[in-house]
Amino acid sequence: MNAKEIKISVLLKEKYINLSLLQNDKKSIISELVDLVAKSGKLKNKKAFLCAAMEREKLGSTGIGNGVAIPHAKSKEVRAPVLCFARKERGVDFGALDGEATSLFFMLAAPEKEVGLHLKILAKIAGLVKDKFIIESLKNAKDKKEILKIIALHERGS
Repeated sequence: MNAKEIKISVLLKEKYINLSLLQNDKKSIISELVDLVAKSGKLKNKKAFLCAAMEREKLGSTGIGNGVAIPHAKSKEVRAPVLCFARKERGVDFGALDGEATSLFFMLAAPEKEVGLHLKILAKIAGLVKDKFIIESLKNAKDKKEILKIIALHERGS
């Protein structure tokens, strides 16, 4: 996968989207997101990847503000990059930099050796969610197809 041409709308698949997270705390939400990543079949060991994601979170919250978090990890347990998106109607305390509740989650799983690609995807996600209109659109999207459409339209316009 070429880091220059990477598109969130291509990496994110409908089956990797959950519009009704059940959990209410950071650790449980990350576990629920890892379950979504595991659906991809690109994890060699789900438990080991969950540990990697939790270790990354200890370095500093991936709650970037404006109701958005981007939990992520690089691991030898990941065969190829996987991006998931999840939403929780009522936001939770994710330790976000701005102190606001978090309701939108992008989880990125990347192979340990693909540092450049990992950073490029994180930057693309951060660019997407710096737009408050996009955040509101993602919060209000009716279904998974609409989520993908919002992201694809943003990428075409940027």
